[in-house]
Amino acid sequence: MKRIFGSLILFILLIAPAISQNAPQLGKDPLSKVIAAMTLEEKVSFVVGTGMRMPGPPPSTQKQNPPDGQQGPPPPAAQQGPVVGTTEVLVDGAAGTTFAIPRLGIPAMVVADGPAGLRISPTRKNDNATYYCTAFPVGSLLASTWDRDLVNSVGKAIGNEVLEYGVDVLLGPGMNIQRNPLCGRNFEYYSEDPFLTGNIAASMVNGVESQGVGTSIKHFAANNAETNRNSLNTIVSERALREIYLEGFRIAVSQSQPWTVMSSYNLINGTMASESPDLLTMILRNDWGFKGLVMSDWFGGRNPVAQMTAGNDLLMPGNPDQKKTLINAVKEGKLDVKLLDRNIEKILTIMLQSPRFKGYKYSNKPDLKAHAAVTRQSASEGMVLLKNADNTLPFAPAVKNIAVFGNISYDLISGGTGSGDVNEAYTVSLVEGLTNDGYKVNEDIKSLYTHYLDLTKAGRPKQRSFFMTPPQIAELILNQDLINGIVEQTDAAIITIGRNAGEGRDRSKEEGDFQLTEQEKQLIREVTIGYHAKGKKAVVVLNVGGVVETVSWKDIPDAILLAWQAGQEAGNSIADILSGKVNPSGKLAITFPAVYDNVPSSATFPGKELEKPTNQQAGGMVFGRSVPAEITYEDGIYVGYRYYETFNVKPSYEFGYGLSYSTFDYSNLRLSSAKFNGKLTVSVDIKNSGNKAGKEIVQLYLTAPKGKLDKPAEELKGFAKTKLLQPGEVQTLTFTIESHNLASFDPSVSSWIADAGNYDVKIGASSKNIKLTGTFNLAKALTVGKESVALVPKEKVNEIKPK
Repeated sequence: MKRIFGSLILFILLIAPAISQNAPQLGKDPLSKVIAAMTLEEKVSFVVGTGMRMPGPPPSTQKQNPPDGQQGPPPPAAQQGPVVGTTEVLVDGAAGTTFAIPRLGIPAMVVADGPAGLRISPTRKNDNATYYCTAFPVGSLLASTWDRDLVNSVGKAIGNEVLEYGVDVLLGPGMNIQRNPLCGRNFEYYSEDPFLTGNIAASMVNGVESQGVGTSIKHFAANNAETNRNSLNTIVSERALREIYLEGFRIAVSQSQPWTVMSSYNLINGTMASESPDLLTMILRNDWGFKGLVMSDWFGGRNPVAQMTAGNDLLMPGNPDQKKTLINAVKEGKLDVKLLDRNIEKILTIMLQSPRFKGYKYSNKPDLKAHAAVTRQSASEGMVLLKNADNTLPFAPAVKNIAVFGNISYDLISGGTGSGDVNEAYTVSLVEGLTNDGYKVNEDIKSLYTHYLDLTKAGRPKQRSFFMTPPQIAELILNQDLINGIVEQTDAAIITIGRNAGEGRDRSKEEGDFQLTEQEKQLIREVTIGYHAKGKKAVVVLNVGGVVETVSWKDIPDAILLAWQAGQEAGNSIADILSGKVNPSGKLAITFPAVYDNVPSSATFPGKELEKPTNQQAGGMVFGRSVPAEITYEDGIYVGYRYYETFNVKPSYEFGYGLSYSTFDYSNLRLSSAKFNGKLTVSVDIKNSGNKAGKEIVQLYLTAPKGKLDKPAEELKGFAKTKLLQPGEVQTLTFTIESHNLASFDPSVSSWIADAGNYDVKIGASSKNIKLTGTFNLAKALTVGKESVALVPKEKVNEIKPK
């Protein structure tokens, strides 16, 4: 008997290779044949990621509360799979992998964060090498460049690092609308405007994917707050959804066809985004023609069967209970295996494009030096000069000795926290940037701040999670006598104010976040007074990821530079602007309100909780259970400048605003026709009328005629950035207006409708600073496009309307 059994084992071992060779192979056989060869267990495993353990104590010692969206406890310690920051599988620090089926020639795909650069672990066990990535400028800054080509070049650099570090898909860009200035992840996102958002996102996607790797545009959709993000029900009208919260994604899909889309955590009108066939099939695929795969956000969704049915092809990062639920659903007839086959085909179609499937021999050595240069240039292009009284900037040649005030001057924030962070090798501080540019930084004040920061940091508790934003260090209190002594030794002053935010939590409207603290205002006031007393200048630099209040203090300093969070070369990029090596050309992609209460969503953001939270249900928990909550988008289509311009509310700095060291004249506005017949071109001449070479961002807004639907006072429908114009040089910019640019979404007929009448073309330097106007006529109303009836709210949403 033993001899027979042994012979059987030997026979199986001998024929196993032949059986494997006879199995269909991905890339050689039709996908249908490969899918048909999968067992049910393989099919289910393939639509569920390979798991994830968060950094911290081993799972056996962690409290086993299932994250919202899971059917049971987190994966056990034995389960393999990427672990954020500490994975030892395929690529250390990647966010997830797909399930490999070697017998069918199917490898794993590796996906990794993030929006401001690739986020993997810089160190590995038993390896002395380091694997740093480049920290590029955050989304808010990149959008402020208004430069498609520049953003594309940043995408190419990011994509190269993704490729050379062995990653297949980058989890970004983030492109949700900045509906409210307090959203914790606004730094990842581009703008309050969907047209600008979609065009910048498409440029980023095309840049990244030109390197042979994929992107995952996120978070689809209406994910505009972090508080209770796993349970927040976004109640929003069909029109606002289509025109504001989906339009940027539509543009990105049409212009770039990203490999993947990531569904969001939140509910939309009562249905979880990852479980919504309206969103993922009817809109994304049927209306827009999306060809790629949809993956869930990490642990997103509650019902794996509903997610599969809706068209959420891949559940990430995956856990055993999801597999068990899906297998049982198929066996019990609750899930048609053909739906699994459909989703698997989408994943395999993308996998065929992946570098891992193609056998790319990645180097682990991208050109970080070259990418640092890309970062430095792109950062300076998106910084916004908010104020420049009496041509304070660039610093005059006589300014050689500078006093640098503010904690953040010595410890610049390169980017936000959470999955939007990057593990870079260094961040150039402002002091280092100034020194590199030839300035002498006052040693007395530098020594004072360095000592204070060292002592304060030493006393801070260790951060428990990479999602947590470190507590801000209170500004050092300086007496006027000390400041006056520094004034005598120096030619000018810089005061840096910083803010940080990140995933899982929204910002506060209070002091120390949206509002400056009294210590910060006092620092600005007393430093400026001291320098003005001696006829010298004081400049404020804002190192922030999102909007802060400015009205209460902006009249004090001589100049204000909005530096955003500019990546690892931030100090050099800021110094390039201050010294005049680079003429600032960035303009705001988000309105700075005069006061927070002027924001149309201020009264209800970030939503109301429907039950009292327990200690384990803090709204800021990242993957854990959060409190059932809801928010109504009562601002409708009137988000950002659409609100401020239509309702005549004066902001501190308007959308599209930004100063230059030069001046620009707008002239010779030309429309290709006075009648609209499907397409129309608009051209304008831009002349550098100043004495310094510079670039100008030109914006085209449309004002629609009065019709059935209420309309904003104006809407952005075109933008372009000039080349570097020498003094006296002229460049002609041309914009194309198409039918869709004229249309508004009418829910009563589920169509985009352009009303007949006269349309005003406004060419401006900002939403308020309109330089030239023209008019064209649409003789008959147009139905531009019919859409699916989808995501209809259960009750009418009471939205604000202009009088």
